[in-house]
Amino acid sequence: MFSALRRWRRRRQADRMTVSTAQWEQVEQSLPFLAWRPAEDRPRLRRLALEFLAEKQVHGARGLEVSDTMLLSIALQACLPVLHIGLDAYADWVGIIVYPGDFVIPRSEVDENGVIHEYDDEVLGEAWEGGPVLLSWFDGDDAPAGINVVIHEFAHKLDMGNGAVDGYPQLPADMPAAAWAAAFQPAYADFCRRVDDGEDTALDPYGAEHPSEFFAVMSEAFFETPGLLKHEYPAVYAQLSRYYRQDPAAFEPGADQAG
Repeated sequence: MFSALRRWRRRRQADRMTVSTAQWEQVEQSLPFLAWRPAEDRPRLRRLALEFLAEKQVHGARGLEVSDTMLLSIALQACLPVLHIGLDAYADWVGIIVYPGDFVIPRSEVDENGVIHEYDDEVLGEAWEGGPVLLSWFDGDDAPAGINVVIHEFAHKLDMGNGAVDGYPQLPADMPAAAWAAAFQPAYADFCRRVDDGEDTALDPYGAEHPSEFFAVMSEAFFETPGLLKHEYPAVYAQLSRYYRQDPAAFEPGADQAG
């Protein structure tokens, strides 16, 4: 009952929002990976983005003023992974905090001898279990190349759906966990080996940090450079295609040459 009421409220709020076609197109042009999506995806994604904004609270940090353009950009990117999964996958939290550029998070770790080490970790984003998503925002050419912070952090939110940040999101009933593991475990081991060997990998080497980061980085690639991911790790691509219920490599220009 509560889920149905929540969905009704966000739909009602979204109905009250007004975004011109010119506004949508301006934002979408800044996200080139949306250009080759199937035509039927566009109105669905726009609608989902409005419902997302109706349900989430977005705040700027360090004096950043969050513009409508920023809101729409974040919403479109956050909703792309759940286009065919649904917004309920993001139901257990509300906050998004946007920083002007990268930011620092204080950390503390206890080593094997019980000694506490405190340090500042410079990050581009972070997703907190049950809490907000922290995102960095860069204008124009200042954005880090080859990294999609929004998709990365929202992939982490999906990863948390099964109660652990381990690279295993809550899978639908028709996706066996064994098949997911059979695709991801050897791919992750291979990727870690390649990174450790000093290979200049086409996919972001940050994916070798942890299985959860591998899932997030592969999700970035799935939506931005799907042909590359399908060429590098076809079994991973196949699992992500089933999970996200999308096949972006089928529409990416020139992707047929990648594999």
